[in-house]
Parts: sequence; structure tokens; C-alpha cells
Amino acid sequence: MALHLIKLCVGAQSIADLQEHIADRLAKAKAEGKALEVAHVTRMTPARATELLDGGSLYWVIRGMLAARQRLVALRPFRDASGVGRCALVLDPKVVAVEPRPARPFQGWRYLAASDAPPDLPDGAGEGADLPEALRRELVALGLL
Repeated sequence: MALHLIKLCVGAQSIADLQEHIADRLAKAKAEGKALEVAHVTRMTPARATELLDGGSLYWVIRGMLAARQRLVALRPFRDASGVGRCALVLDPKVVAVEPRPARPFQGWRYLAASDAPPDLPDGAGEGADLPEALRRELVALGLL
């Protein structure tokens, strides 16, 4: 069974911000002739890599709401220029909106069991999927969605 990670998406105000950041990074990589991949670098390497790569995703907390996910493609441990161990979480560039759920701040990443992961929001369907993201967030925070 797949296992997921959950992480704060620092700096993003919305799913659209995250998508724009990814598009900018891919465009820059293409212009520089680098590999076209999306990777998020973290300090720790997940010990449960096999479970994560068996269909797992990185779920993003945006402005206090578990809001989106990206499928994990690979985990690449490495040492940076200072000799500090790091891990590149290689992600599918496609960002999938999920049913929003409040989430408290935390440091680093956490494991998220598949049974605890929110369902994806269908494209153009589902409760609140057609609402602007800011309005949907408010309604979830109020317990109305």
C-alpha cells in the first residue's frame, strides 16, 4: 500500500502559485539545457522509500490547508557542497488539487498513510471544485464544505 509525505508549501498563497513556480522552474531549466524535472530538496532522506515510491505523493499544505499533491517519482539522496546530507524528492510536475483539510504548521515533512490522505478533487466536479480557491478555503475553515 502506498505511503505519502506531507510538507508545508512555504511562500505559496494558492495552488495556482505552486503551479506557476513549477512552470517557471521548468522553463528556466529548459533555457539552461538542464533536465526537465521537478525536485524539492529536503534535509532528511525518508527511510520508507519503497513504500513512498509505490504510488505515493507529496501532499502540500498551503496557507494552513492540505490543498494539493504531486506524485513522487524518485528519491535521490546526495551531499551538498558543504557535505551536508540532503534528499531530492523528484515529483511529477502535475499538481492535483485535493479535498481541502485544515493542517497545523510543522517542520520538515511527515508521513501520511494512504487511509488518511484526502481524495482528489475531480476536474470541474465535486463539492466546491468549481469555486475559487480562496472561497473554498473559507468555506472549509467554517465547516461548510
